[in-house]
Amino acid sequence: MSVLDLIDVEKHQQDRVVFPSICLKVGEGEVVAIHSTTDIRKCLLHIFTGQEHISNGEVWIEHEVMKHGKISKKQNIGYFFLDEGLYERLSVKDHLLLFKGLFTSSLNVEDILQLVRLEAKKQTKVKQLTFSEKKRLQMAKLLIQDPSLFILEEPDQNVDIETKRIFITITNQLKTQGKAIVILTSNMESAITFSDHVYRLSEEGLLAIEMPATLEAEIQVQESAEEADAVVISYKKIPAKVSDKLILFNPPEIDYIESHDGQSNLHIRGESFPCMFTLNQLEEELQSFGFFRCHRSYIVNLQKVREVVTWTRNSYSLILENARKTEIPLSKNKMTDLKGILGLK
Repeated sequence: MSVLDLIDVEKHQQDRVVFPSICLKVGEGEVVAIHSTTDIRKCLLHIFTGQEHISNGEVWIEHEVMKHGKISKKQNIGYFFLDEGLYERLSVKDHLLLFKGLFTSSLNVEDILQLVRLEAKKQTKVKQLTFSEKKRLQMAKLLIQDPSLFILEEPDQNVDIETKRIFITITNQLKTQGKAIVILTSNMESAITFSDHVYRLSEEGLLAIEMPATLEAEIQVQESAEEADAVVISYKKIPAKVSDKLILFNPPEIDYIESHDGQSNLHIRGESFPCMFTLNQLEEELQSFGFFRCHRSYIVNLQKVREVVTWTRNSYSLILENARKTEIPLSKNKMTDLKGILGLK
């Protein structure tokens, strides 16, 4: 059963399209991550909290529409904010008892403390906790609220490994309880680690990131006596591995590919993802998509190139059309090839 429905939702700010019309359903027991820029993440969060109106469309939560951008008492939503204050002078246990009373929760405080591994710190003042322990307390506060829909903003940003493991365990438990979880993040690794379904939201719209369980559907590995490592690639998407999950990128998403110490890395919207294939293999497969081997260590998506800069007679660079104006080296012997591709003399 659906808990959150975004129906043709779009957001404009003055003359700028923050994101175009999108549709998304999040059902009971589903964990969905929306990967975006910080600005879009904040905008989405403001929409879900009723601080901003959508330009068009409807937001339904638990089968009730958000009227005029407001949340009703029936719409049971819990929020985990990136920047959220805690009552520093209270003990950990008293902090949870306070919120247990505010939300008239029937859940046991001791059980929640055990879940977030703070049972040994229950009498400790909040101000004496480490950053990661405060994040666990923030999660505990949300758990004792017991909402139907969890909205988590960057839940694992800057936390230690133990806290990240605890949050992953909690997320899996909430799934089994039929809770719906939406994670808003600008970190693709976090999105993939926590979620079953990952989407990238930009001014171009909402794009689902494919994460097949195995490589077999996309890759065929062929061994021979002469070359045991020979790989036959037959795909229209480029696989990369993050944590223990495989994700598939559409070639047009890739800005450029860089090889360092034998490892190929896909660069997409300011993030880097390791790829299991060599630069030579990727060059062959991506040529038909408009990719160009501009340097022995780089392949660039020519659709993303804004400028070709000549520094000296023998030194050139390609400047990409992104916020960082990423600079990619262009070899002298590749300049002639590029001119031929562009139809220049």
